[in-house]
Amino acid sequence: MIVEAQVRDYGFSPAQQDEIWRRWREGQSFSLIGRALGAPMQNARRFLYQSGGVRITPQQRSEQHLSGSEREEISRGIAAGESGRQMARRLGRAPSTVSREIARNGGRDRYRAASADEAAYARGRRPKQAKLAQRPALRALVEAKLVLCWSPDQITGWLRRRFPGDATMQISHEAIYLSLYDPRRRQAIDRSLTQRLRSGRPMRRPKIARRPTGRGIIRGMVSITARPAEVEDRKVPGHWEGDRATRSHTNTSGLTGREKRLMVGP
Repeated sequence: MIVEAQVRDYGFSPAQQDEIWRRWREGQSFSLIGRALGAPMQNARRFLYQSGGVRITPQQRSEQHLSGSEREEISRGIAAGESGRQMARRLGRAPSTVSREIARNGGRDRYRAASADEAAYARGRRPKQAKLAQRPALRALVEAKLVLCWSPDQITGWLRRRFPGDATMQISHEAIYLSLYDPRRRQAIDRSLTQRLRSGRPMRRPKIARRPTGRGIIRGMVSITARPAEVEDRKVPGHWEGDRATRSHTNTSGLTGREKRLMVGP
């Protein structure tokens, strides 16, 4: 079962919605997106939160697929007794395209343009029914591992080892993430399990926003192999190495009390 997700615009025009998604994919913060659009930060956050960070785009027909008018021409060609190659030549399509279209919709005796067009639209709907919704046993295993704070990558690897060769009991980590975050797949899994993920976030973040930011990294760090030669002489306090026991037996004659304390420690 696919659930239709209702997307609120929160006062943003279609062009502004495209801009929000563009900036979000670039890793910009909610406050920066709000300032750029001249809108409250809360509105930008709510607009993105409702979709779990997964953009929901309306279904569109590809130009490569047969249109409704082309299916009408096929129906007329069948009534006139034309061959598949004749109809394909008239439509500017490959003969195999026309023959598959007729075969998958009941053959020449049962082909109807309207019903064929409706069936094609239904086949092209996205997303398809989630695998976790179709496989209760698989869903139970995935949810059990998520409760134990396993990551989707770990679950995917474990299933591959536990059920080798059984495609019905395997699933990709991306499919697990989409089941957790995409509101159109809310029937596939318990979405509260996002709290068990390591990030604990209620929505997905773009990959660029997950890149290292440099926090916790020493800037201008020098490798120990580049230390100066005077370190080997150990004539300056702080250049000694070893544990406390080793330092306590080091010859400290000729050193001041402060130098001894720096060497031995408190």
